[in-house]
Amino acid sequence: MTQFREERSVDLFAKCYNFTRAKEAIASGLYPYFRAIQSGPGSEVMIDGRKMIMIGSNNYLGLTGHPHVVEAAVKAIEKYGTGCTGSRFLNGTLDIHVILEDRLARFMKREAALVFSTGFQTNQGALSTVIGKDDLVFTDRADHASIVDGCRLAFGKVIKYKHNDMDDLERVLKINSDKKAGKLIVTDGVFSMEGDIVRLPRLVELAAEHEARVYVDDAHSIGVLGKHGRGTGEHWGLEDKVDLVMGTFSKSFASIGGFLAGEKDVIDYIKHLARALIFSASMPPASVATVIACLDIIEAEPERLEWLWKNTRKMQEGFKSLGFDIGLSETPIIPIKIGEEDACFGFWKLLFDSGIFANPAISPAVPPHEAIIRTSYMATHTEEELDRVLDIFERLGKQFGIIE
Repeated sequence: MTQFREERSVDLFAKCYNFTRAKEAIASGLYPYFRAIQSGPGSEVMIDGRKMIMIGSNNYLGLTGHPHVVEAAVKAIEKYGTGCTGSRFLNGTLDIHVILEDRLARFMKREAALVFSTGFQTNQGALSTVIGKDDLVFTDRADHASIVDGCRLAFGKVIKYKHNDMDDLERVLKINSDKKAGKLIVTDGVFSMEGDIVRLPRLVELAAEHEARVYVDDAHSIGVLGKHGRGTGEHWGLEDKVDLVMGTFSKSFASIGGFLAGEKDVIDYIKHLARALIFSASMPPASVATVIACLDIIEAEPERLEWLWKNTRKMQEGFKSLGFDIGLSETPIIPIKIGEEDACFGFWKLLFDSGIFANPAISPAVPPHEAIIRTSYMATHTEEELDRVLDIFERLGKQFGIIE
């Protein structure tokens, strides 16, 4: 019996010891991840002691180093210290958490808002709480990993539909139309790899037809889409048709954390039942103050949105005119399609050596054999920086045979 157990035993860590992919990439000099940045994440950064143009950041409005934002964070630390030492549910709610939630509710034109410690926890906590065991949740196949994990933690049935394909959404809704269950459609507002925008008008029509609620992850939309930067709903003029809006603070708000905005009763329910909120330490004071300061700037300086879209249009048109395939991108997220993983890592390395920081994305972040260089742009990029980026991409694109 002892011999049988020994033959069958498996070391739990065997998978770790057999994972060599990262080591091989490091040995070849083509490992692109966990690069240590030695400066603030502006349009230009320092890595290994040299300046590089940053086109791999989600700092869309360029507010991370804004004097008003930095001053607010410093003052918050001086007043409240560096951390909250507990969860929002118990001892971790400061008066500035409440102030931020009130500001966000007004900004988003919603009854209430609730802040979480990270954007990932916002989706994970909200979805696992509102989706019950008898409910159905319909998700876009390109939805963010935090949505996937939130739905996994829920006890409802998850039904996926093709990316941004409203005909396929209609198909799966019809298949399940006779089921007596609560229904929720969950989608990214802007898809983080593709850079395209959800076809919200048709989605909300289908939601109304099938009595489904709508949840939009606006992580890459708040501060980017809409006249006032309120996201996908404002962009399409359909804010009142979206039941719950999720947003993050690590993009346009120059901080870390996330929030949910919607009806007061729904927010209150999540506030008292979401494990990701109740059992996690709350946002530190400096992070909260940073978001409030960013809200001040977004409301006072609408021209930042204009700068962002001016730069976005320049880069979209520039890449297209050079012959690059940027897919269906409609936003500051512009993917450059490369193809095979080895070519993508090689392209990234030469970009890096040329002073350009961008992000290679391979499977499972994108489909197999469809690796991309994910680029993203800020309101604060200069014409000179963007022209240099296009020049280097043109040279490397020809070198790799991606463009003529």
